[in-house]
Amino acid sequence: MATEVDLIASYAGLLSLACICIYTGAFASLPRAGRAENNTDSDDEDEDEQPELLSVEDAWLFPIIGSVVLFGLFVVIKYFGKEWINWLLGWYFSIAGIGSVWKSLVSLTRYVLGNEQWRRFERFSVHVKRRGVDIFSLKWRTPSLILFPLSVIPSALYRYSSASRRSALLTDVLSMTFCHNALSLLKLDSFKTGTALLSGLFIYDIWWVFGTPVMVEVATKLDVPIKLLWPKSINFSDESGFTLLGLGDVVIPGCFVALALRFDHHRYLKKGKAFSKPYFYASLLAYILGLVATMSVMHIFKAAQPALLYLSPACILSFVATASVRGELSEAWNWIDEPETEGDGKKQN
Repeated sequence: MATEVDLIASYAGLLSLACICIYTGAFASLPRAGRAENNTDSDDEDEDEQPELLSVEDAWLFPIIGSVVLFGLFVVIKYFGKEWINWLLGWYFSIAGIGSVWKSLVSLTRYVLGNEQWRRFERFSVHVKRRGVDIFSLKWRTPSLILFPLSVIPSALYRYSSASRRSALLTDVLSMTFCHNALSLLKLDSFKTGTALLSGLFIYDIWWVFGTPVMVEVATKLDVPIKLLWPKSINFSDESGFTLLGLGDVVIPGCFVALALRFDHHRYLKKGKAFSKPYFYASLLAYILGLVATMSVMHIFKAAQPALLYLSPACILSFVATASVRGELSEAWNWIDEPETEGDGKKQN
């Protein structure tokens, strides 16, 4: 039986995992020049990697698409059972997990070795061309080949262990790499888009958690690495179960925090001063406070809570408050995230 101390420690551990995901993913979302400022150098095998930029129109579609997918999963589980959908999604996330862990390991290795040392390793590339135009290309350096077998291990252990013996550590490893890579590649193009996305999913989360049993039913029946887990024991025993946080409650507000960091980087390029991060730290603090509020209400009332009910307003208000205090609300609201280089101080919409 978990004690109060066990539960508080569990909530703290879960909060730490979420913050690590958002912090590392936000810096990974910076353009290469911005990463260099923070010693997380990029490399030329990423030159062709084009991140997804979400517009306001995309943001308003998110709750609709999410609702269709969620209800579809609910119908499948209710009328056909959970076994085959767990089998299908299990294979999908196992294969995706290999690529996700590999990419995160390569990023970590580049960070540890440094850009200069990384560029000393031999470079390989494979190109598939059609009429002289690249339709597929893959570039890597020697350490990437060494890291690939290691990246297979978490997915293989997760896939071939029974649900009762499956380690929470494996789930967290896979889930954290999914978060890291999603935040580095899935980018909001403006605070308008971020506000629209958080507002739409604020309503989505409330409806599907409080208005219907759909969200809870799907979340409890799906057995895939799309959640962060922490044992309800200060001794890390799994006998009392786990506290959990869905990846959507990390990635969605995390995209907004990453956007705040890129706006800080834009200000740095524009003004040429030290790379201060007021918007980033304000939004990250708002995320922490919002998640603490979620956990507190959940603990007091002993009922599942839609985390975005607290996280969405917290992140939006942190941006409005920070921009208003700094006298930059109009500038920040109209800014569009576009490629910039150091010394390019003219890019402002």
